[in-house]
Amino acid sequence: MGPVVVMMAMLVAMGCGGTQEPRGAPLHEPERRLEPDRRVAAQADAGSAELPPVERAVVVLSPEGGEPVSVNVEVASSEPVRERGLMHRRELAPDAGMLFVFDRMENQIFWMKNTYVALDMIFIDDAFRVVGVIEDAEPLREDDLEVDADSRYVLEVNAGFARAHGVAPGTAVRIEGLEDGDEQAH
Repeated sequence: MGPVVVMMAMLVAMGCGGTQEPRGAPLHEPERRLEPDRRVAAQADAGSAELPPVERAVVVLSPEGGEPVSVNVEVASSEPVRERGLMHRRELAPDAGMLFVFDRMENQIFWMKNTYVALDMIFIDDAFRVVGVIEDAEPLREDDLEVDADSRYVLEVNAGFARAHGVAPGTAVRIEGLEDGDEQAH
């Protein structure tokens, strides 16, 4: 047999696929997370496992000297839903958002990986007061986004919402319709 025939026979025996990924190789790079137990990716991979049904609630913000404004929210109270957040969405209705609910007060860290909608992030404490606002979070950025205060809730809404409605630190918040008893009227 000539060298070409031997080479072809070796390729056939090896599966002919010199370009295939080895078995068990990841299909994509693992996500970079600086603090995996505290950082909320305004979201996880689109191919993640099926998420539980989304709970809905209404957040009413009452800025000092302004009119109350309501936001219809999806509630992100479980780790899988918090990790997914608003990832991969291309639009968000003007009166819609997502409310992230955490087990305890602490410094919450977010990012905008795979998030295509510019957002305002409104950080809310256990006393149902706004403790900080990040305005106009730029889509697709992976740097940490946080305020200099502990919070238990973070409301994500369309960019420009906070400024348009006068939402700032000190704004009173009421959450209506949470299933776990966190409903508050302050």
